[in-house]
Amino acid sequence: MKIEASRRHFERALRSIPGGVNSPARAFGAVGGDPLFIERAEGATLVDVDGNRFLDYVGSWGPHILGHRHPAVVAAIEDALSRGMSFGAPTPLETELAELIIDAVPSMEKVRMVNSGTEATMSAVRLARGHTGRDVVIKFAGCYHGHVDSLLVQAGSGALTHGTPSSPGVPAGCTRDTLVLEFNDTPALEEAFASRGSELAAVILEPVVGNMGVVPPEPGFLEAARELCTRHGALLIFDEVMTGFRLAYGGAQERFSIRPDLTTLGKIVGGGLPVGAYGGRADVMQSISPLGPVYQAGTLSGNPLAAAAGIATLKTLKATSPYADLEQRSSRLAQGLREAAAAAGIPQTVSQIGSMFTLFFCPERVTSYSVAKDCDTKRFAAWHRGMLERGIYLPCSQFEANFVSVMHTDEDIDRTLAAAREVLAAI
Repeated sequence: MKIEASRRHFERALRSIPGGVNSPARAFGAVGGDPLFIERAEGATLVDVDGNRFLDYVGSWGPHILGHRHPAVVAAIEDALSRGMSFGAPTPLETELAELIIDAVPSMEKVRMVNSGTEATMSAVRLARGHTGRDVVIKFAGCYHGHVDSLLVQAGSGALTHGTPSSPGVPAGCTRDTLVLEFNDTPALEEAFASRGSELAAVILEPVVGNMGVVPPEPGFLEAARELCTRHGALLIFDEVMTGFRLAYGGAQERFSIRPDLTTLGKIVGGGLPVGAYGGRADVMQSISPLGPVYQAGTLSGNPLAAAAGIATLKTLKATSPYADLEQRSSRLAQGLREAAAAAGIPQTVSQIGSMFTLFFCPERVTSYSVAKDCDTKRFAAWHRGMLERGIYLPCSQFEANFVSVMHTDEDIDRTLAAAREVLAAI
């Protein structure tokens, strides 16, 4: 595999960008070596600046469920671009996208567009506090909700990879009202409500965690969170930045039949362009400005390019309903990885739900951060390098989800498993 051009680009980037990357999730520090610089993509394939071709299981960290450069999405962006890039004023596209989201996710009776998943979670937490008049929020170790000061406590994703669960620069006062529990620990959640229920504004969680690897909820955990929030007057916030429109058209809440009070969404509702959204019960959303006292704004929120791409993506997903095929293909890939690792004698567990999966180099089934943190990250680094050398592009962290798109074929799965058997036998 040639890397000369990528290395030159990285050396250039280091001179002007901290660490040479604009997000820690792109750094290869956890796996060794330098990041590859991508030139173009099509379907399930990435091509880097050296001309290397890769089967892509990152999908821009989730939103490219239709693959890269889907014709309907490209056409929608080109059509919107022909009329202008942004206006700082309302457009019909914003309303159409909001209607599609509300139609798909019944808990979202009203929706507000923002520009990123971080903005969505930040705004949802502020809204929950403003609406309830309470300050305390429960989050779960290993769940990542963007780089929001009050939520950057034992966060997952890049924060886990880089060993900084609580970032410098976040004042102690910002996290004073954040309680951190273990994901899937229902008794601890019940105890927190018993002791501080009247102070709790919200519980925020990823209904299926994607930021410490893929960790589904244990039976009864989401139901307990819903019941406790209802009983104590707190709001339940589902962070569906990863799972929204990915695990089902209506997201994880459709799959598990749990109705949160607020939901946050991310890049997938912009067809992969920078976008976010939050929404929920109409009475709660009435508390946001300009109707209510809780302030939130964004000059480029709902910009026409992202809205057009999102509309095309959601309409295509609704018309084609690819979820059963995605689940079948992803399940076959996950089972193949289990068998390959077992044949190589490697302690592991593979977690898969819908089109999300993670190969954990850990013999114990991963249900929480306390288990995930004990994974063999050195072996993961060898796994990542070996797969990359064989043209398989995986997330560069043990603590990230892998994503299958509709453009991954059965032949692609076979090729991935053939490479996996080679690499796992070697490491």
